[in-house]
Amino acid sequence: MTKVIVITGATGALGNLTAKTFAAQGYSLALLDNDQNKLDVFTRDLNLPNERLFTSIVDLRNGQAVRDSAEAVSAKFGNVHALIHLVGGWVGGKTLAETSEDDLNSMLGQHVWTTFHLFQAFSPKFAANNWGRVITISPSTVSNPPAKRGIYLATKAAQENFVLTLAAELKEHGVTANIIQVRAIDVDNKGTGTTPAEIVAAMLYLFSDEAGKITGARIPLY
Repeated sequence: MTKVIVITGATGALGNLTAKTFAAQGYSLALLDNDQNKLDVFTRDLNLPNERLFTSIVDLRNGQAVRDSAEAVSAKFGNVHALIHLVGGWVGGKTLAETSEDDLNSMLGQHVWTTFHLFQAFSPKFAANNWGRVITISPSTVSNPPAKRGIYLATKAAQENFVLTLAAELKEHGVTANIIQVRAIDVDNKGTGTTPAEIVAAMLYLFSDEAGKITGARIPLY
């Protein structure tokens, strides 16, 4: 059976390479994004047959929209096996005193609410298969935040705790949930962080059967 992977943020640099790599490995993909034009361009470039591809424009901050997408993915493929959640943004450069409520709400929406809704919608499907993989990306500074990154790192810490909780809740169902930690994503290969290729290589290992006992881990890739 071809495994089905849900990828969020596939039109970004890391998401782009992630989707292409797993497609080349023979997986079917469900790509959830918020930009129709970018998604259309990317899927044309991806050139997967229709039976191996599902796409949807969805606001991941909207629980009902995410649940509807999960049911649509299940209806098309019959099963869903994995989630690689790459959506997220950054607001920083301000002290806590300077930070607005809008900034905080933005970070909560992008990191906390999206993760909560995705886990609620998809984790029961992974458990039903008795096999699953969940991966998120997080900064290495979550546990030791520097100045002027408070709300970003606070919401990433909450996301990490969702991942660790999911790992504990689904460990008896053959589902692993892990966090890949990086200092920065080095999109331009300048030696300033972890490259997308290095991150995707770690993802491929986590998807292997040999990595079935790795769960609830913060994996330092830096």
